[in-house]
Amino acid sequence: MLYPGFERFRVSKIVWNYHPGHKLENLVANHLESMVKKTEIKWLSEPEAHNYPAALSYLSLIYDAQAASRYVSGLKQAVISEFKAKDIFRASNLSLLGISNMHVRKNQQKIQSGDQLSPILLVRDSVNGKVIVADGYHRLCAIYTYDEDAVISCKIV
Repeated sequence: MLYPGFERFRVSKIVWNYHPGHKLENLVANHLESMVKKTEIKWLSEPEAHNYPAALSYLSLIYDAQAASRYVSGLKQAVISEFKAKDIFRASNLSLLGISNMHVRKNQQKIQSGDQLSPILLVRDSVNGKVIVADGYHRLCAIYTYDEDAVISCKIV
């Protein structure tokens, strides 16, 4: 017993504190439904125009201006690819931003309302053996919070 009138039980990996006045089956059903129900991520067919200057700005911090411009030109011509969110995180060595981040929260709201997201822009850094998220880090974090196995629409060079 946790407190008088409360009982503790386990459903999947979550420990629930249950009071007999609550409907146990509703708690369990809601939890199981949230585990099974995946939020559909909707994608634009191409990145938005403002994504490329954002990628150039970020890549200019890492590479000289000529190399950064070359990568962005390549991204503009690249075809859309798909990778799982967890694989992009592993390849990029980036940390996951939490929902306390304003931009992540804003992208989560877009996902919940069914808005289409812009594909993420990625650059392969073969020298360092990782992927650079040139644009779309906050979108990636927002999607990962829903489903780490979600397929991410992206362009990669």
